[in-house]
Amino acid sequence: MTRLTLYDTTLRDGQQTQGVQFSAAEKTEIAVMLDALGVDYIEGGWPGANPTDSDFFAAAPPTRATMTAFGMTKRAGRSAENDDVLAAVLDARTPAVCLVGKTHDYHVHEALGITLAENLDNIAASVAHVVAQGREAIFDAEHFFDGHAANPGYALDCLRAALDAGARWVVLCDTNGGTLPDRIGEVTAQVIAAGIPGDRLGIHTHDDTGNAVAGTLAAVAAGARQVQGTLNGLGERCGNASLTTLIPTLLLKEPFRSTLTTGIAADALADLTRISRRLDEILNRVPLRSAPYVGASAFAHKAGLHASAILKAPETYEHVAPAAVGNARVIPMSNQAGQSNLRARLAGAGIAVEPGDPALARILTTVKDREDQGYAYDSAQASFELLARAELGLLPAFFEVERYRVTVERRVNAAGRRISVSEAVVVASIGGARVMSVSDSVDAQGNDAGPVNALWGALAKDLGPWQSSIDDMALADFRVRIIGAGTDAVTRVTIDSVDGRGTAWSTVGVSPNIVDASFEALVEAIRWKLIRDAAA
Repeated sequence: MTRLTLYDTTLRDGQQTQGVQFSAAEKTEIAVMLDALGVDYIEGGWPGANPTDSDFFAAAPPTRATMTAFGMTKRAGRSAENDDVLAAVLDARTPAVCLVGKTHDYHVHEALGITLAENLDNIAASVAHVVAQGREAIFDAEHFFDGHAANPGYALDCLRAALDAGARWVVLCDTNGGTLPDRIGEVTAQVIAAGIPGDRLGIHTHDDTGNAVAGTLAAVAAGARQVQGTLNGLGERCGNASLTTLIPTLLLKEPFRSTLTTGIAADALADLTRISRRLDEILNRVPLRSAPYVGASAFAHKAGLHASAILKAPETYEHVAPAAVGNARVIPMSNQAGQSNLRARLAGAGIAVEPGDPALARILTTVKDREDQGYAYDSAQASFELLARAELGLLPAFFEVERYRVTVERRVNAAGRRISVSEAVVVASIGGARVMSVSDSVDAQGNDAGPVNALWGALAKDLGPWQSSIDDMALADFRVRIIGAGTDAVTRVTIDSVDGRGTAWSTVGVSPNIVDASFEALVEAIRWKLIRDAAA
């Protein structure tokens, strides 16, 4: 079996994603996760390009993976030894350095304004300088596929210049993301046939046509032995090739599984979903439900026919076992559900119900009636479980909310600034005792986080013997949709919650009043957490 090298660029390419800005501490946490996953290289950023990257390299964590600094080849008109940009990259003291250089003749003439020969000299001199410093050199051949289409001889000369100067890897970059997979495979094969060894050749693709993963796999099939990509496909414009998709495909799918080896162990692969979701949490982004392998819907089976087959043989509708990537099977409930779906979903919640039990029909009727009112249980599995438990007489009475009140005041504060302040009062019955909790929603900066935040603060302030179960609980996302139109419209609120163990669940509330719908979803989120902790 042939070794395939995995090169992660999340900390650099990922930071070029619109709306993403890592702190040095966040980059450190992500680097530690990547190292535990088993990638071979971690590209930490561009030293000197911004303070965050410089701070990260100044205190980079120790890793088994080869820490790599990124930069560009030297500029024309000066030596590699006297190029301050190249010097800043080398000053990061990383074992490896990746330099990007032009390989498309059009870019050499128009962007750099130099001759083709000067560009070749810049590549060779820069790589030789890196190697002379005792570092491993990697050359990213920018716009290679466009350059190969326009002038294949010159594009290959650029690769040879880097290799002859001592580069360990030369990487074919589809920089604008416009090359389709078949073409990537063809060109990669032609490059190898022209004398560039496959075990020194890498691939770097972008997702502008939605084909970054497919293009990477085509290059690997053609003989490239280094794969570059990012976690969750982060990257400029439409993103880079997603290692979150590539890694399980390479490890679990033929012909790659039986012909290639990587540094990813089976137990590390089983941590992939957690790592993917932790990255989204760091970025304060909602995880993509439809993401392959790791998405919340990746193994969701809504149709009754599918769920019935899944109960008998999971491989009928699952291409891999969910547990292999740390995910889980989901049998959503909706008005399309049948008893097969229902029993499978209940079994997943640890509730065994015999076929033909009259409660099954009652649950299905309730689900369909409530979805007519605006509820949606296919995306709020925790609320469905509570509904089913209530019908089955299996819903513990941890607490009951007697009443609540929310006020929102708009006023001018002592500093003369117009502000809003939300306050909530919740009265609950807990174990026969009546408890009243009060909370406002003013954050540490004096800003109002709104009435729902105030309700959450009051509700989660004092649950008596159950308080410790919700202390590590947080609200991850809040979604609102108006159902219907005019005076008959109602509001559906879906809340995603997480706890300290990384467990995630969703609840739903519906009401003509958005605050009431929110409060219903909040209460259900807490009830589900208490049931799960009690079972544990």
